[in-house]
Amino acid sequence: MSQSNHETASIGRYLVDRIAGLGVEHVFGIPGDYVLGLYKILETESPIKLVGTTREDAAGYAADAYARIKGLGCVCVTYCVGGLSAANSVAGAFAEKSPVIVLSGSPGLNERARNPLLHHKVKTFETQYDVFRQFTAASAVLDRPETAFAEIDRVLDAAVRYKRPVYLELPRDLVHVVPGAPHRRERVVPKSDPGALREALDEARAMLTAAKRPMILADAEVHRFHLQDDLIDLAESTGMPFATTILGKSVASESHPLFAGMYEGAMGRAEVTEFVESSDCLLMLGCFLTDINLGAFTAKLDPSRCIDATSEHVRIRRAEYPDVRLDDFMQGLIERKLVVARTPPPPRVNPFADVDMGAADSPTTSAKVFARINRLLTETTGTTVIADVGDSLFGSADLEMDRRTEFLCPAYYASMGFSVPAAVGTNVANPSSRVVVIVGDGAFQMTGMELSTAARHGFNPIVVILNNHGYTTERFLLDGSFNDVHPWRFHEIPKVLGTGKGFEVRTAGELDEALIAAWANTASFSVVNVHLDKLDHSPALERLTSRLSKVVRGESDGR
Repeated sequence: MSQSNHETASIGRYLVDRIAGLGVEHVFGIPGDYVLGLYKILETESPIKLVGTTREDAAGYAADAYARIKGLGCVCVTYCVGGLSAANSVAGAFAEKSPVIVLSGSPGLNERARNPLLHHKVKTFETQYDVFRQFTAASAVLDRPETAFAEIDRVLDAAVRYKRPVYLELPRDLVHVVPGAPHRRERVVPKSDPGALREALDEARAMLTAAKRPMILADAEVHRFHLQDDLIDLAESTGMPFATTILGKSVASESHPLFAGMYEGAMGRAEVTEFVESSDCLLMLGCFLTDINLGAFTAKLDPSRCIDATSEHVRIRRAEYPDVRLDDFMQGLIERKLVVARTPPPPRVNPFADVDMGAADSPTTSAKVFARINRLLTETTGTTVIADVGDSLFGSADLEMDRRTEFLCPAYYASMGFSVPAAVGTNVANPSSRVVVIVGDGAFQMTGMELSTAARHGFNPIVVILNNHGYTTERFLLDGSFNDVHPWRFHEIPKVLGTGKGFEVRTAGELDEALIAAWANTASFSVVNVHLDKLDHSPALERLTSRLSKVVRGESDGR
């Protein structure tokens, strides 16, 4: 939009045009009277397509997944009942650095005279704004026409810079207001401090070239900032092997000859854990040092041997270099053409080679489910796996991802119910990808009926439900009837929605037949209801929960 057009644009139109200009092609949400004016602009005056969902929190999960794939997502909701419903999913996006723009309508300024009790209001007219300020990188209420355009620019720039959610609230009587004053957008791209960048690169080069076993540990921010090509360039130009964490899974092809495996502390494969922890110089790129990534803090990473570079800081040994961008740091290392010692990664092994599928009539187990899904992934292409929280996540860790950004999960914030709405966002962002969802029965009951949105748009995800009658992870932490859920006939959901195919699985043979039929069903979604024993679990879950249960019972000092 030119400067002259700025002078005739309404606040709502400028906001929508700026979002479209950032590459956002779809907005998720549910309309409400306070935001209808903005919805109408989105529908009739922009190229953006609206994707209606069944719940606001599900819209947030969908926008989160869309952002992880496309680089920026957007959710548009009404005041308080909509915004506060989406708060949990937006908080998860903040925790895991997924840039979701939250657009909310609110009561008009003229309606607020004498503080009336308008519908949807909670405490004050600022309550929703105060809530979202706690988990957004920038936020603004666009209640002053003369500053609205500048505030929109400031907030959207923060989403791009920090890869975290932002919040913009627009009173409904200002949607069509034209500020009138000239506006020139200031395109400010913060650069790295040259001196700090040079010193950080000098120190990093010295450590890496002196090391006998240098390697790279890549994580989520390499995804978020689209630095995958730089990661591969750095690894291949130096010969350094690279590993990932669960949040960084599929940041690069796991069939790459320099891929060393996924690092999870004591929860991971022993040979990968030993390989990473024996490195005398670990180049950590975009890492989240969370309890899940580090196997309940069983990881043994010596800070004195680490170069820790993220979008917010660069730390080398115990020194910190301020104002150094992650992309500048990675590119600087590539340009220095480092010559380092080369250590071959451990041999790749089939993580499911030891799983005995048994006879066709043998009962299903989680190990068999993941082994069969892994075979499906190796036999097909163009698949995205979305794992929900619990054993769905831990069991998925060993799945072999041959291309990048093929695996999505909420591994840090760990909000149950992420996966099915995320499948909608993934299908919208990448229609050519076939989505496989792995979700527990408890998590599915939270948001699984978002399959209605998938049906509405003709999407064809395969939803594998690990049906073990409750919250298995919690059972191993502290058992009780509170971990049980009411049984659903999940395979009959297609009857409710009038489309889709359902499969009930109790044996290894039925599992094989169901996955083959589900993959062949490209016209609609498929639900595979896999019955498991209530205490069935993956080896990774057993290792993790044995550690965490001591903390829950107060038997550990947390170290």
